[in-house]
Amino acid sequence: MIEILNPAELTRAKVTGTLVADILHTLKARSTVGTNLLDIDRWAKAMILEAGATSCYVDYAPSFGRGPFGHYICTAVNDAVLHGLPHDYTLADGDLLTLDLAVIKDGVAADSAISFLVGAARPAASVAMINATERALAAGIAVACPGARIGDLSHAIGTVLTEAGYPVNTEFGGHGIGSTMHQDPHIANTGRPGRGYKLRPGLLLALEPWVMADTAQLVTDPDGWTLRSATGCRTAHSEHTIAITADGAEILTLPSAARQ
Repeated sequence: MIEILNPAELTRAKVTGTLVADILHTLKARSTVGTNLLDIDRWAKAMILEAGATSCYVDYAPSFGRGPFGHYICTAVNDAVLHGLPHDYTLADGDLLTLDLAVIKDGVAADSAISFLVGAARPAASVAMINATERALAAGIAVACPGARIGDLSHAIGTVLTEAGYPVNTEFGGHGIGSTMHQDPHIANTGRPGRGYKLRPGLLLALEPWVMADTAQLVTDPDGWTLRSATGCRTAHSEHTIAITADGAEILTLPSAARQ
């Protein structure tokens, strides 16, 4: 299913997107050395419920997971990259943490992910990998406009990632979003330009470049959800929800402070 939102729905989508970004901004600030992943999940739950929103994850049970997910946020550390199930783990200095959050408010969903280093340690390779996913995300957004094809976005994202030296996995990528979290079209993190669905105003997309330092192969944890690099290397993941407008693309998942 591909949804095209009307102006009223787009207005609500902006509210949802800002909420997601504000929660992630707060959780990043609270995620320090000694923080437990289960605490992050509890904080996310409290903020989602306080805002009158609904988690997209708690009851989520797709074919690729051992559902329902049962938590309010994905927390992926170091070699974990996607669908990280919160568990009893205490963050250490230098850990690379990815937080991925999706909620629905007033009938519209938004989805965003951030990767960052915990504590004072700043391993250069980890910083470079995070920066590469952020640059790839920006490149995908830059070419998103009415008339562009999904392949144009995939090509822009993949060009940045491969030029930075990272293998690209195409099993999981970006996606359409609207009244539900995951919709068509699928947006692979590499591809050929000029191919795929043609973008039009009112379309919402979640773009999410993610990489593993030295492999494109994933393995699944015994928890049935957490996806890790097959070699144990570190990973990074950046994601925004955007709206296609007559003028290009608007990033919906920016925090309140960035909109002032």
